[in-house]
Amino acid sequence: MKDQKFNTLIVDDEELARSDLKSVIEPFRQINVVGEADNLTSAKAFLGKNNIDLVFLDIQLGRENGFDLIKFIPSETSIIFVTAFDEYAIRAFEVNAQDYLLKPVMTERLAKTLERLEEKNSTTAAVDEKRLKAGDSIFVRMNNNYEFFNIDQILYLSAFDDYSEVTTIVGHKKLVLKSLKEWENRLPEKLFCRIHRSTIINIAMVERIEPWFNYSYRVYLKTQDKPLIMSRRYFGVIKDKLG
Repeated sequence: MKDQKFNTLIVDDEELARSDLKSVIEPFRQINVVGEADNLTSAKAFLGKNNIDLVFLDIQLGRENGFDLIKFIPSETSIIFVTAFDEYAIRAFEVNAQDYLLKPVMTERLAKTLERLEEKNSTTAAVDEKRLKAGDSIFVRMNNNYEFFNIDQILYLSAFDDYSEVTTIVGHKKLVLKSLKEWENRLPEKLFCRIHRSTIINIAMVERIEPWFNYSYRVYLKTQDKPLIMSRRYFGVIKDKLG
């Protein structure tokens, strides 16, 4: 997908850092920088008015934290963290980030990141878009084996790098060589719903939803005591499906 253009937002509180990143980005014609933000408020406003494919996101934005922007970034938008610190890497991949780059960003390192991003998008575009129905089984690689799996047995799905972790209704966990986006393209829309960048749930298994911290929600599923966290931006979607 070499001809694809990624409309891109750069979020960093330092003007010099944004300028340095743009100079590294410049040779990569697939990146189209359409906006910059130096704080979370301006970044949220820009995301609310523009369709963005890619966000380069610093973590330490003065007294603000870049992770607080995640819930305002659409699930289909890729995130590349750009930071001077390496201690947030694990958390970055827990929110399904495309990559985690340390400053100063090297051209060769960015090239590898963009190559993986283009490969991921090409794979997603090539996925069979035919929707599954209730009761259908899907043939997938689970753990180290290929097997048929009935989608009605899914309790929820969690992003796990290029994989996804399937938690079944009976509590089993299986690692699947399939991204969350691929699942979203295939699963029945009336039966499954994304509640977070990193989570898709079986709507039929929702027991209750409670307001929680910072405008987020806790979703309780049948057969599981521990709730899942739902971003505010997905509440309206699941409310319509449950209604």
